[in-house]
Amino acid sequence: MADIKREVERKYESGDKGLPDLTGVPGVESVVDRGVAHLDALYYDTADERLAAASLTLRRRTGGSDAGWHLKFPVAPGVRDEIHAPLSDTVPEHLARLVRSRVRDAELSPVVRLRSDRDVRHLLDGTGRLLAEVSVDAVHAERLTGGTARWTEIEVELADGTDPAFLDKVDKKLRKAGLRPSDSPSKLARALAETESAATTPRSAPAPAVAPAAAPKRKHRSRPVGKPVTAGDHVLAYVRAQRDALVELDPAVRQGVPDSVHRMRVATRRLRSTFRSFRPVLDRKATDPVAVDLKWLAAELGLERDQEVLAERLRSDLDELPDALVHGPVHDRLTAWAEAGHSGAHSEVTAILDSRRYLTLLDTLDALLADPPLRKKAAAKPAKTLTKALRKDFGKVSGLVARALDLPPGHERDVTLHEARKKTKRARYAAEAAGPALGAPAEDLVKSMKKLQSLLGDHQDSVMARRTLRELSAVAHAAGESAFTYGLLHGHEERRAEIVEADLPETWKSVRKGTAL
Repeated sequence: MADIKREVERKYESGDKGLPDLTGVPGVESVVDRGVAHLDALYYDTADERLAAASLTLRRRTGGSDAGWHLKFPVAPGVRDEIHAPLSDTVPEHLARLVRSRVRDAELSPVVRLRSDRDVRHLLDGTGRLLAEVSVDAVHAERLTGGTARWTEIEVELADGTDPAFLDKVDKKLRKAGLRPSDSPSKLARALAETESAATTPRSAPAPAVAPAAAPKRKHRSRPVGKPVTAGDHVLAYVRAQRDALVELDPAVRQGVPDSVHRMRVATRRLRSTFRSFRPVLDRKATDPVAVDLKWLAAELGLERDQEVLAERLRSDLDELPDALVHGPVHDRLTAWAEAGHSGAHSEVTAILDSRRYLTLLDTLDALLADPPLRKKAAAKPAKTLTKALRKDFGKVSGLVARALDLPPGHERDVTLHEARKKTKRARYAAEAAGPALGAPAEDLVKSMKKLQSLLGDHQDSVMARRTLRELSAVAHAAGESAFTYGLLHGHEERRAEIVEADLPETWKSVRKGTAL
């Protein structure tokens, strides 16, 4: 398993000024010379520099105290998460997987070599604790397709546990000495910029590794990415944002970052809903096949997410029961069920992210955005076209809620409320896409749909919890254990569903009142 470290640093142009005396920085008791390290790093990327375009760096470095492979993801200006792996001759497979959503089928190979003489200083407080590491780096950059550059920079990296505000104190000292912050966020970015004119391979946006088999010629091309103007611009901006979310969340899902699976699943649903809601804008002949793959991906991701939600809900319910009402090893059985499901689901999700179907889906989304299947109404002003789509989605929600309210409690009502919840999500996502164009009416619809979605979601969670409790009860009974506690929890969930159904008429009245389309 790779080590992950949060790197917080600032870079400065050194010029001919050198490093000033930093003992005057508040909190610094001593500055310790740690000597000069000779670093030699090869930076890997695709031929069209897809990682660099996303501000990702993948390098193999020798020399210094942390020789090995380093993969860095941007978090915020001056903040990156660094994943370290031991030195090897080829890119470690687990690091290659973390950039697969960017790289797809393209080959990773060395593109830049950076050799640095690093003169290191440690800033210590009165107890000898490390506050930050300051280095003066004399850099020789070589683009492997041609071109070299040289420069000297000063880097200040915060030590673990140090207040980030300490960097402001160092910054004040360095600026007073005449140094200025670097214009480049990283050495690699500077190397690429300063050697670009000599490169033989031009840098460009990633091209799909697999284009759609029979992509029709489009009569209506999208305008360059910028401020949306037409209805098509607004819809494509939302599609682009969700495509970007899929690509960016991929590494987090692979690493098991909390909530990442849920966020990726939401992005797939937003895309699929957008294709359905705005069929007058995007040709369904092109988007329907993509929607099928998005539905498949959402279902695969749901295996893990649904397990997480149910486990958390049932644990909470169980913890609220007095000990006297917990008969048998209910906690142990629930924990075993949750852990077994999570382990298996996560393994399946990571396999899905390596599958040909998933990678082709990403390629197809790229191709769709590069040459969008716009219909005639895409060129129209957004107000009329987008409002009509929102009204249609809201009408479907209205019909399903009205039907559910007319049904008696039971399976048919449960199914109808679940369908209403799905249509509520679609209406919400459509309103999100239309928000920049329509303003307050769309924003109000988003709020109303969130409110309704929350209520209907609690109802569906109760339906799923009761199903799971019945299954666990049957297993416990077969093992000779008491099913008493499972019955209590089942009754509690029934009551929660009854409360939701009782609240629905008033909530729906409020939603209709707050919706002005």
